[in-house]
Amino acid sequence: MMNKKMPNFILASASPARLRLLQNVGINPLVLPSNYDESQVNISDPKELVKTLALRKGETVAAQQTEGLVLSCDSVLAMEGEIYGKPADAAEAIARWQKMRSKVGELLTGHALIDLQQGKTLVRYQVSEVYFADISDRQIAAYVATGEPLKCAGCFALEGKGGLFIEKISGCYSNVIGLSLPLLRRMLDELGYNVTDFWSF
Repeated sequence: MMNKKMPNFILASASPARLRLLQNVGINPLVLPSNYDESQVNISDPKELVKTLALRKGETVAAQQTEGLVLSCDSVLAMEGEIYGKPADAAEAIARWQKMRSKVGELLTGHALIDLQQGKTLVRYQVSEVYFADISDRQIAAYVATGEPLKCAGCFALEGKGGLFIEKISGCYSNVIGLSLPLLRRMLDELGYNVTDFWSF
């Protein structure tokens, strides 16, 4: 345990799923969405893309703070040489699911942890394999009609109705939801913190 004062934990994301993941493990962060314009970044390598976007989002929020520990993330799905973020509309979501069904994709999440107290920044990424079920056009249409896929990188929410259409996950489960908890613990360790010191209960 560090002798210095524990910093405020700031989540630079509007994602309810990321917030729930943190709250479920006892961390109640201050939520400050970055509202960063992702169209400013055009990188074809998915690993570099998620790391860069996570860092830019974190830096946007950190620039407005004097202290704290800022966590920012960005997720994409990579499949057959294509990178998928959030679908633009229902038609794109349907077309994408028709491509994804019965295939395997890589869900990548970039994580940036900016420690304003120590003046240190860590940027890492996590990859999980997602095995999509061979679902019917009717099931795809019904799922897209719920609106859930339109809010998610990769066009599905594992913790929601989309979980019905994922056969299995290989790798970190929480990473597919948008934040790798094991990676976060290791990043905090690297900065000299104990994740249990951030518990709020």
